[in-house]
Amino acid sequence: MRTKILTCSLLAAGLLAATSLSARAETPSEATKVPEGASRFLTTPQKVVSEGAATIRGQHIAYQAVTGTLIVHAQGWDDSDTGSKDEKADKKNPDAVASIFYVAYFKKGTHPENRPITFVYNGGPGSSSVWMHMGAFGPHRIVTADDTHTPAAPYHLIDNNDSPLDATDLVFIDAPGTGFGRLVGKDKEKAFYGTDPDAAAFTDFIAQFLTRFNRFNSPKYLFGESYGTTRSAIIANQLASEKGVDLNGVMLLSQILDYDNSIDSVKSNPSVDQPYVLALPSFAATAWYHHKLPNQPKDLKPFLSEVEHFALTDYTSALQDGTSISDEKLEQTAQKLHQYTGLPVEYLKKADLRVSGGEFAKTLLGDDGMDTGRLDSRFSGPSIDPLGQTPDYDPQFAAMQSAYVSAFNDFVRNTLHYGTNPAFEDGYQEYKVNAHSIGKWAFVHKQPGSGRPAKGAPNVLPDLASAMKQNPSLKIMLNQGYYDLGTPFFEGIYEMQHLPIPRKLASNIEFHQYESGHMVYAHAPALAELHDNVVNFINKTHG
Repeated sequence: MRTKILTCSLLAAGLLAATSLSARAETPSEATKVPEGASRFLTTPQKVVSEGAATIRGQHIAYQAVTGTLIVHAQGWDDSDTGSKDEKADKKNPDAVASIFYVAYFKKGTHPENRPITFVYNGGPGSSSVWMHMGAFGPHRIVTADDTHTPAAPYHLIDNNDSPLDATDLVFIDAPGTGFGRLVGKDKEKAFYGTDPDAAAFTDFIAQFLTRFNRFNSPKYLFGESYGTTRSAIIANQLASEKGVDLNGVMLLSQILDYDNSIDSVKSNPSVDQPYVLALPSFAATAWYHHKLPNQPKDLKPFLSEVEHFALTDYTSALQDGTSISDEKLEQTAQKLHQYTGLPVEYLKKADLRVSGGEFAKTLLGDDGMDTGRLDSRFSGPSIDPLGQTPDYDPQFAAMQSAYVSAFNDFVRNTLHYGTNPAFEDGYQEYKVNAHSIGKWAFVHKQPGSGRPAKGAPNVLPDLASAMKQNPSLKIMLNQGYYDLGTPFFEGIYEMQHLPIPRKLASNIEFHQYESGHMVYAHAPALAELHDNVVNFINKTHG
């Protein structure tokens, strides 16, 4: 997304004792020899194999973990032009490459031809998969506090009782420029930091992975979080149209497919009121959670149904009136918004009934000197600037980041035995959690069938629709947290209901909401629900 999008994961002291894992680096006969020099190392596929086990839903699952990199070229590269001296050919054949880092888990004792495989990644754009890996789906996960700041180290890594490894093999992919992967070559950031170049890199990675690991005949799934849902829509279409690969299913977590629906930057797009409508139910859920409503309902879900109806009817009507709204209608709408959000009536009227996500996060608990979290509004933290219009940080991100980063660094180096290669001067490689690429990101997208990239914010609804039309058996699962102010849950529902597809294909989409935030797995009961929904989705979508 254009603003920071989160994800999370963590490690533990005494990890080896807790996880019963053993690892071995492959011998030169089993994998590529480590070349001399870091530059050559970064442009050569790497692989380290380890073995481990975890208890998942009472089942002892032994697995093989493969940790390494694959090399993908920039969009437009053609291997038939390699070594060309023609200047025009060179421009068409960019030399930038990305070494993309991954960690794959394969359950032992299964047959690849009927064992599902799921490719998992976070968003950002420019985020590693450390959050989904260590917090949600990896066989071992970090323990964090539910809705408060997790104390500093030591942290604790446990067997992940809710990993879907019991139903599918897992491949966690770090975005170009993150993890232990690096970008190399001329104009390397331009070659990979953009909506379409990024999706092309992931598409190429997945096709290459299927070949290298002989998984073309396995049931195949995508699982993307946040900006990863944007990426998934494009990948699903490109795999089918460019690689000849049909997917069994696409699982989306905290979706944003049309960036004009973002509640983050809505103030810069006057006359577009839809984001306010779609964010209102998440504002209401947050106010309910923090007991800031004038008349606190007992149950959340019936309350949200009422708010959704108001948002699509009276609230939409009031916003459409613009400055022609009558004094009476303005007052009535502000009073109703006060009942649903807890924000003061005069504040709502001063805001012309339009409050952005950042303004809401700043104002709801402002009298207490606190900001709510953006990605998970159950979290809150002291305001850095009590007089500011929006928060200066995300309390949820601050509450969890250290645990995830510490856990993964310990786990990958000491258990998976990656990140300490002698090709580097002192054997140390930095694991980059984020590429910090948003400021460099080209938010430009060429929709299917279009002759040129569209101007303005990306909208990938046509991409997912194209994938579903080309493969009418493709199933989609949308997962969302009620307390997500970054990608509000009602926005995802609205987008799915406005896919340009035949109505009969709408039955291929299923919806799940959780009493959690953007990273629904940050709340343990929601993680358990997510596991069950994912496993059920996979089991019913392959023969």
